[in-house]
Amino acid sequence: MAKNKIITVQDIPITVSTNEIDDYICITDMAIAKSDNVRAADVIKNWLRNRNTLEFL
Repeated sequence: MAKNKIITVQDIPITVSTNEIDDYICITDMAIAKSDNVRAADVIKNWLRNRNTLEFL
């Protein structure tokens, strides 16, 4: 079962889920922190369209 914990990065709470040996960082939390008037979903969509992201995936 995954365990969640909160880390604070530059005064922004980010959720980290730990599942056995893997850690997962919540990109939605990071997107919400990045955008003031823009929806977090739009920030994530733009990130997924980025050429560097596609090459990484």
